[in-house]
Amino acid sequence: MALQHARFYPYEQVPVSDTTWSLHAGPDRRIYSSACIEGRGGCAAVIARYNDEADALEYVFDVGEAGGDPPDSGRATQCKVHYGFAPDAREGILYAATHASAPALGDFFFNINADWGDELKAFRGSVLIAYDTREDRVLWGRPFLPREGCRCLAYDEERRRFYAVGWPRNHFFGYDLDAGELTDYGRLGSINPQAIWLDSCRRAYTTNDYGRIVRFDPERDRLEELSLHVPRAPYMSGWHTIVYDIVASPEEECLYGIPWCNQPHLFRHWPLDGPEGRIEDLGPASQKERDLHHPISFFRDHVGGLVFGPDGMLHYCVARWEPGAVEGAHIPGEQTTEHITGVVVQMDPETLERRDLAILDRGDGLPSHYVSRGAMDRNGDLFFGNVGAVPSGIFRLEMGCAEPPEPARHPLRPWG
Repeated sequence: MALQHARFYPYEQVPVSDTTWSLHAGPDRRIYSSACIEGRGGCAAVIARYNDEADALEYVFDVGEAGGDPPDSGRATQCKVHYGFAPDAREGILYAATHASAPALGDFFFNINADWGDELKAFRGSVLIAYDTREDRVLWGRPFLPREGCRCLAYDEERRRFYAVGWPRNHFFGYDLDAGELTDYGRLGSINPQAIWLDSCRRAYTTNDYGRIVRFDPERDRLEELSLHVPRAPYMSGWHTIVYDIVASPEEECLYGIPWCNQPHLFRHWPLDGPEGRIEDLGPASQKERDLHHPISFFRDHVGGLVFGPDGMLHYCVARWEPGAVEGAHIPGEQTTEHITGVVVQMDPETLERRDLAILDRGDGLPSHYVSRGAMDRNGDLFFGNVGAVPSGIFRLEMGCAEPPEPARHPLRPWG
């Protein structure tokens, strides 16, 4: 059967955007994404939304303006929302926490450590923005993580409490939304995890430098290291096996995740199976045929965009390349990153059978394979964020639903 082709929507009104880190279904079940600008100073991220009636992107707010930190302030900019979306279905609010990596206006390079104490140039810190999806307006923007960016975010709707990991210090934070109080629970290590996830008891999880699962118990109000580890390739030490993307099953009994490392393994997390839960290794998810004589970057060897579709199947995006490809400068006769193909894989959670479903192709020859996050909209179509080319944008994969999916059977992801 011929593979489908996902349609690409570039950020035409943000032509300098170079990444889409956050992509999420909001409380209104419409797709929101972050048009980020990391490679250019003096720019702020813009939040876009897919308009299914017009079949086009619309631009709902500027992060710098919403957060009260304009990009021409002379400071490092609010250039991105990095896995920092979190919806509140009850209130109809989509929260967004900002991150840093772009220089100030007029600068060519940003070093957050060098600028840390500079009163004029230092990054002010992550801001938390509340956007009302019912009234289409920004409610407020408030300081969130002083001096640091927010690498990833999760929201406990029951307790009205956020969890975040800051960058560059890599500390785990809790934030009481009503009291406006931020609590630092300590350092996780040297490598920022890319995800915080919650179980049905609303405990929060993330990983340390070697893929060890760290759990925050709100009843005990502390972090605890578990004996569980993220699965890895047998030749890997475990270093940098941090969780990149993770999604709960529709029944919320377990979660499916992928790490950010070489030859990442898909895994299943059963958090309520015993005192510490259980991790199930589902095997390699990316390219199996590879030349181990050469280093393979995380940009090439990538899996992301985990999302359950209206059919109850798990979908994720993988990078495929010709075996023997070499990183670095072009070598005559060798393959380069331009030959990487992005493929949407569909997996049956019952049988674990996998099949290629669709191709990701921007249509301009630029990299399409690196997907950050995936989400399903109110019509049952799947969306994926694109990283690695200018302008950035999102992919839409039509799923052909005769009727809109029932929201009760497809809970929103409460983390970025």
